[in-house]
Amino acid sequence: MGKLFADRLISVWALLVAVTLLSSQIGGAGGLARLGSAALVSVAVLGIAFAKVGMVMATFMDLARAPLALRVLVGVWLAGALGALLAIYFGLFA
Repeated sequence: MGKLFADRLISVWALLVAVTLLSSQIGGAGGLARLGSAALVSVAVLGIAFAKVGMVMATFMDLARAPLALRVLVGVWLAGALGALLAIYFGLFA
């Protein structure tokens, strides 16, 4: 079993699956969503989703080997997209 997770791609894939299960427990109707505020749950699920996008881009799209400028640009783009979605959610663009 240790050799299975020695491969970086399989390790990242397993982490993505675990994080997906975590976000479904946080945001699902039977999970933690009913215990906390809707805003906190939404921010947590969106944050997890964008972290997963970053992991997929870095690992499976070889962004980790890309030039620094491209990595920074993608990080800024991800942060901006997350910020825009949260601003829309909280009604800042009314």
